[in-house]
Amino acid sequence: MATVLMCRRFPRLSRVPAFSTTAKRKAERGSSKSKKDKHDKPGAANGGTESGATIQLLKPQDYRVLYNPAAYAKGRAGSQQCVDRDGGQALGDTFTGPGTMQALQTFPPVSSQALPPVRNALPKPKSSTLLEQPVLAAQYKEEAKEEKWEVHDSKEDPRMFQKGRPEYKSLCCDSTEPAQPLPAEEGDSILQSVAGCEGSPAVLTGYFRELSRLPAERRAALVSDPRFGALCRRAVVAIRLFSTPDLIQILKACVPLAVPASHPLLDACEAEFCRRAWDMGLEQLLLVADCWRCLERSVPSYLGILFSYANLHWKDLTLPQFVQLLYIIGEGRRSPTDLVQKVESTILKHLDAFTLEELGAVCLGLFKSLSGMSEHVMRRIADRVSLQMEDMSTYALVNVLKMLRYTRMDHVPLMRQLGKVIPARIPTTNIQGIMHITLTYSSLHFFNEDVLAAVATSLPSKVSYCRSKDAAKFLWSFGCLDYEPPNEEEFYSSLIKQLHTKLHEFSKFPEHLLTALLGLAFVKRFPEELIDFALREEFIQKTRGSKYELNKDLFTLGKSVEIECPTYQGSHLPPQLCQEFTEMVLSFAEREIYVRPEIVEATSLLESMLGGPEYVKNHMILPHTRSSDLEVRLAMDGRPIPFNSKDPVAARNLKDMGVNLTDDLISQLIKGRAHSQPPVEARNEAGIPRQERGDAAGTPYSGTALSAGAKSQAEPKAGHWQPREVRLALQVSNRNHFCYGSKRLLGLHCLKRRQLQLLGYVVVEIPFWEWFPLLKRTRSEKLSYLHYKVFCPALLTRA
Repeated sequence: MATVLMCRRFPRLSRVPAFSTTAKRKAERGSSKSKKDKHDKPGAANGGTESGATIQLLKPQDYRVLYNPAAYAKGRAGSQQCVDRDGGQALGDTFTGPGTMQALQTFPPVSSQALPPVRNALPKPKSSTLLEQPVLAAQYKEEAKEEKWEVHDSKEDPRMFQKGRPEYKSLCCDSTEPAQPLPAEEGDSILQSVAGCEGSPAVLTGYFRELSRLPAERRAALVSDPRFGALCRRAVVAIRLFSTPDLIQILKACVPLAVPASHPLLDACEAEFCRRAWDMGLEQLLLVADCWRCLERSVPSYLGILFSYANLHWKDLTLPQFVQLLYIIGEGRRSPTDLVQKVESTILKHLDAFTLEELGAVCLGLFKSLSGMSEHVMRRIADRVSLQMEDMSTYALVNVLKMLRYTRMDHVPLMRQLGKVIPARIPTTNIQGIMHITLTYSSLHFFNEDVLAAVATSLPSKVSYCRSKDAAKFLWSFGCLDYEPPNEEEFYSSLIKQLHTKLHEFSKFPEHLLTALLGLAFVKRFPEELIDFALREEFIQKTRGSKYELNKDLFTLGKSVEIECPTYQGSHLPPQLCQEFTEMVLSFAEREIYVRPEIVEATSLLESMLGGPEYVKNHMILPHTRSSDLEVRLAMDGRPIPFNSKDPVAARNLKDMGVNLTDDLISQLIKGRAHSQPPVEARNEAGIPRQERGDAAGTPYSGTALSAGAKSQAEPKAGHWQPREVRLALQVSNRNHFCYGSKRLLGLHCLKRRQLQLLGYVVVEIPFWEWFPLLKRTRSEKLSYLHYKVFCPALLTRA
């Protein structure tokens, strides 16, 4: 095996120093398992009641997975364009209409922690060093071989299911070495005899069958032998004279002989099999299809005939024939739409009879062909797998996880059992299997520290086998779940090195680099050279040629760098692009985000409570984070400050009519409840850092001080901080901002809160487990709750 030694300078990496709560969060992550379970369980939401409302984190029946990067963002409809793109892209703060079948029009992930000045920022590298690296064709070829090795020579056999029943022998091409190899001398004798006689079809068939028994080293040189070429030409001339069984024997012999997919003999065989297909049996058709798969030849016309034939004879399909058909469908990357309902009914019919390996093959076939599966059928499969997982091979289990992720279905028993079974298997699983396991957890927003820690421990020693997209998915998955493993420095440095090694791939697959950088930004890591590379004009042009919508990823990355890396000296997004992306995101927000019931209700109540629409603004403070904020401004004495001039008429009418709200007034309005309970604060167990909960004020921009009692009715200039004021950014969250069934914020929303604090805002949480139950309560109870949130004394005493 050829060995290539590559030397590369270690990439410069900027890292954000932690806020005051960083040590606390790490301590919480490393705490005992019982404590972690208590924090993550829905039932542990709040100990008391809130304004007469019982606040509980109920089982999230309507929880939906809605946030993946653009690179893996094709929904069930949109994903028909590409085969191996995983998960469903989603907007951090939005969800589309009901039904799993809808394609999600959503936005990709972003960074997730704060970064201070980038010390000793390097000068901008020359474009030729990163964007136009000269890569020899031999290196590309070697990488292609390595990737092929990873796929086909992993520890798990993708055709293992065929060994579970004897019936598969008549449906599959056996590519194992012959029990009795043919001596090389006999092979030479056969080739010599080709020139001396015409040979009947039966004789020619015998020649091919015998030659396929030659030792492997002799077969490798056979295709270039002129005598073998003469044999193939004779077979082509006599192609219609062969019986169907003889023609199948010739095609089967071509597999061990490694005949190239573009060979004229295979052209003739394909045309002849298409002509004869309707006169063949289903068993023969499936066997021929398997031979084409082993020869790695694309035969869409033949597969179309096979699927039509199977559709007409569906009732005659045996269980092995059905599984083999789905295997062929998956390997052909074709999804015959007229078979979808029949496939689902047949899966339910044979569900208890499938072996576990067959169940994995069924899921893989449907996943590769992008065939839909109803939630009912997927749940039935997951039910069985969760009960027999320990007896299932890792390869088959990963295939089930792929389909679970594709259908975006939560199955808590399966995921919990997976957390018990899979950590011990991680060290012996190949890198792509580990990637798919990790991506399943992040795509379904299911946090399991044991699994992630096992992945992080095993990955550095296997990182050289990572393709660019594998590295990107690992980084995004850990960032999405906002998890930094115990070996974080080793884990991240190994993956960043691999990104540099695979840099030449990003010109062809720009989505992988953006996904990787967003995942790194989640955990406050900003590799300067890679960011500079991604924000250059040349790379931006590459993204425009991608099949994915990458503008939002670029926007999120570029603006995050501006906020979190004040001393970064590399490339930036052009202002006109930022303006274009901002308008695009805001247009979407107007249609989908601002109008959500829980946000509209909170906005209306705040306007009523504070004195009018000029005191509260429902908008995106940070459009690149793609979720809404309710902004409120308070003077240092706690009085609300008008600032929203969106409706100037209303502002003028209400200018001298506002009523100062006091605790006594609110107490009278809500029959004394204002003083009956302490201020509502998000609990520590919510997994939201202190400054993110709004316990502490951010550091506002400097400005001229006003006297403590001064009152300002004027609208402050856009982008300017009024002196001695506190800006609140109220976060009306929903379940999709958190890990499944827990109060652990996802990386995107940690990023947003961090950046709001960097800009001087005080983040005030209105979490769904508190606000959603209140939506069904009285108006006075909701007003009381919002009053406590906005006028919490800690917000002003610490400002």
